[in-house]
Formats: sequence, structure tokens, C-alpha cells
Amino acid sequence: MTKWDHEFDFVVVGSGGGGMTSALVAKINGLDSIVLEKTEYYGGSTSLSGGGIWVPGNYLMDEAGIPDSIENGITYLEHTVGDRVPAVKREMYVTKANEMLLYMTKHSRLKFHIMQDYPDYYPEMPGSTTGGRALEPLLFTGRKLGRMHKQMRPHPYLVPGIVFTLDDWLRFSMVRANPATFYRPAWFFLRNLFNVIFMRKHVTLGMALVGRLRMSLYEHEVPVWLNSALTDLVIEDGRVTGVEIEKNGIRESIRARKGVVLATGGFPKNREMREKYFKKPTTDEWTSACPGNTGDAINIGMKAGAAVDLMDDAWWGPTSLIFGGPPLFLVFERSYPGAIIVDSKGKRFVNESAPYIEVVHAMYDKNSNDTVAIPSHFIMDHRFRSKYFFGLMPPGMTPKKMIKQGHVLKAKSLEELASQAGIDPEGLAGTVASFNEFVRAGKDKDFKRGDSVYDRFYGDHGVKPNPCLAPLDKPPYYATKIYPGDLGTKGGLATDEYAQVLKEDGAVISGLYAIGNTSSSVMGTSYPGPGATIGPAMTFGYVAALHAAKK
Repeated sequence: MTKWDHEFDFVVVGSGGGGMTSALVAKINGLDSIVLEKTEYYGGSTSLSGGGIWVPGNYLMDEAGIPDSIENGITYLEHTVGDRVPAVKREMYVTKANEMLLYMTKHSRLKFHIMQDYPDYYPEMPGSTTGGRALEPLLFTGRKLGRMHKQMRPHPYLVPGIVFTLDDWLRFSMVRANPATFYRPAWFFLRNLFNVIFMRKHVTLGMALVGRLRMSLYEHEVPVWLNSALTDLVIEDGRVTGVEIEKNGIRESIRARKGVVLATGGFPKNREMREKYFKKPTTDEWTSACPGNTGDAINIGMKAGAAVDLMDDAWWGPTSLIFGGPPLFLVFERSYPGAIIVDSKGKRFVNESAPYIEVVHAMYDKNSNDTVAIPSHFIMDHRFRSKYFFGLMPPGMTPKKMIKQGHVLKAKSLEELASQAGIDPEGLAGTVASFNEFVRAGKDKDFKRGDSVYDRFYGDHGVKPNPCLAPLDKPPYYATKIYPGDLGTKGGLATDEYAQVLKEDGAVISGLYAIGNTSSSVMGTSYPGPGATIGPAMTFGYVAALHAAKK
């Protein structure tokens, strides 16, 4: 028999949105729960994210009079995810997501609002909506957390005290292109001035979600142990009964009377696992995920006999490495008019404005010994650079240091730019000439850029007739490399509709649950909408806690 150092009903390993939700729901339902986090910060990749959750048929849509239903959500996942994920698991997510949302809104500090007009990523598919399913956490006053505020994983690119919502950024990023939107940046600056003067320590996006959850755990007396790494599962008579951890360098065992939830993220920071499962080239230097996501729990689960699935896929997105810090995931920039993505032959190969996962899938499909698409090249003209942000570069500002160091190339002609970048000059010139013809017609005949409602969401609506299309004809021209980055991995431990971990033969490993990126994604190889990572993590965390409490 194992000698236990500590005993709880419900042990959650991982402190992201899914893990904290699961521990909180378990506690509210009568289980003595705990959250274990191996790093010095809580929050995981959730803290580094936009914090959005994707919830079909949610109650906020009802209140706003936006039509939707559970049936529509099920239909949409049937057409986007398909049979890659069992229908019973897809349907569990859709039917339980709003239930989770209502529960957490009632029993915790979590509060959300609808992201205005943010469509599903495939709004032309049956069952889709053009807005309402994407929810963003409300701003949270971090000062309420006291010393726990400093323990939250910081975002590498957010300045403390300066906060914004997605809607703020959409308006702010367009102020140079459309000065009529100036009122929004003005409000942005006034709010942040108030925040700094009165030291409210406001947080938004993923940090708001994490802050609200951490405060809720504190109020329900759920302990969160930092620097507590999972080293093994304890299995007795075929059932997981606890965990072995290393806490501040000391080995300890924790009994879990009702269950263990693995919520430690995937393996984006594990170079060996990436080399084993992913297409080449790959490296952990391209991921935007939390540094602690090294696949520990997945490997420990496999050692215990768990099956895995979707290990060759990730939450991909084109990524820039030019800003000196962690990789920067490119979301908005690809839809702004006046830029294209090309391969080494100077050819376009994808709708630049498509969902980010689609762009990286296309990069890997195109990449070969004959044609290099990893890295690809993001080509801009002077008009684009003068009007729009690119990553951390404001409109009209391209630091000379970046040009001098070769991170951004600048040339008076396309031919010169191609020569600097190692792109076929004739190919690039021909591509731009063809693209400019499409612009004049307002229709991208090659890749249908701007046809989708999703494409146009991030476009410049002051540009007509297609907010995603403008010619590249104003020198100087600019180019920078983009890579197949990711927000995390999709593959992980196989689970059933209750988040129970499964063996290769489909049998349940009793007492063991997995959620978030530690489990194989309910979204399969697709990315149906904004928040389709955190939404399922929280929902299946909720489902797992209720399942354990009933047992």
C-alpha cells in the first residue's frame, strides 16, 4: 500500500482555464480538490491567450436576441470536425458548453460578453453563425488578487497596466487607415491612464479569465500549489488512486479518492516529441505556448497504458520571429489589404485571410525540396506599412534596426526585394501583377480571399469592394519571413465523452481524466471558431468534475 503524504478527493494537475474550472466545480460539488502547477506561475497557456471561449447556443446570445441552437452547433461540428472525432464526444461538448457557462457564471467570478460580430471560422458551413458564439472575459481588477497577482503567468508582450479587449484592438489598429475610429483609441488611453494612476492592476484577455478563476478558487478555499511537478501516477488494483509529485525539490505522494485530472497542456515545448510526431521542419522555437507545456502528463499517461490520438496536429498559425521575444502569432495582419504570402518561387499558395490553422496546413502541403514554403514570405508595399500594424510595428514605423539586421527586407522594386529574400524575381513579379488584376475586379480568382465573412472580419472596411484586397504597387516594398507556429498541440490522451482516459482497446482507465491539450482535441484537425481551445478545456473540466462527484 502507498504511504500518502497528502489526501484529497480530486487532484487536478495543471492550472490553465480547464484545470482551474475542474477543481472549482469539484469543490462546489462537495469534493476536496487541489490544483498542482509545475512552474512558478499559474495560468498556463490560457494566460497567454486571448481568453475567448466558443459556446454554441449560449445564454448571452439568447439575451441579445441572436438566433442559435444546440442543434445548429452539433450540425456545424459535424461538417467541420466530422468523423475524425466520435459524434458522442462532439455532441457532449455542444450540449454541455452553455451549461458550464451558466454554472460558472453563477458560482464563480467568471463573467463574459459577446465578441461583437466575431463569426465562426467557417461561416459558410451548415449550422454556422456570423457572430455570438465567441465570448470574451470581462476586464478584471488584478489588485483583488493581492500577492496572487504576481504569481499569474505574465504575457511577454503586454505592458503591465495597459489593457485592451479584442474589440479595442480591432478599432485601435485601424485608426491610421480610418481616422473616424479615433474615439475608440481615445477611450483606450483614458481607461489605461485611470488604471495606472489608481493602480487597479486591470487585466484583460486570457489573464482576465485566469485572474477570475484564481480568485474564485481562493474564495472557495481550493489550494493551488506552484513548483509542484507531476512525476508519476499511482495505480492500485487497476485504478488511478493518486499522483507522485516533486514539490520544491521534495518527492511527495498525494492520494486522489475520486479522481485525477491531467490538464497540463500538450507537448509544444518538447522538441523530441515534435520531431517524433510532426511533419518536418519543426521546432519548439516557433510555438507561442506556455514554456511548461512539455508533454509530461501525456508521456506519463502513455506509460500507464493510455491510447493517444491526433499527435501529428496542432493549433497552427503563421508566426513571426522578428520581434526579439517569443514568437508572435499573426492573426489580424493577414486580412489587411495590400499584402500577400508567397513561397520561394514567388507564388501565392493559400488564401492569406483564411483561418490560421488552414494557412499552416497549406504551408506544410506546399513545402518540398523543389519549393520552399517554410519559411514563407509576407510581402507588403508602402501603402500597407503606412496604414496597418504588422505585429508590434505600428503603421508608418519600420525600425531601421530590423532592416539593418535583416529581419525586415526593404527595396525600391519587387525584383530587388525578391533578390534580397531569395525569391524567384519573375515569379514574384508575375504573382503581384496577377494579384493586382484581381484587386481591380474586387475578386481573388485564385484563392477567394475576402469572399468569406471570416476573412472580412479582420479586413479594412473602408476599402471597397473587398476589405481584404488592395494592390501592391507603392514602393518601397517590404518582406519578412513567417513560420508554422502554434498555440499548442492538438494530440494527447484519448478520452471518452466524460473526459475519462481510454486504453488502446477502448476500456476506461478508472480514476483518470484528461482535458485541454493533454487530451486529443474534440475539434479534430479543424479549428471551428475563436475559443475552440479554451472552451472545450473548461467544458470537459466541468464534465469530469461532475462525473467524479457522482461516483
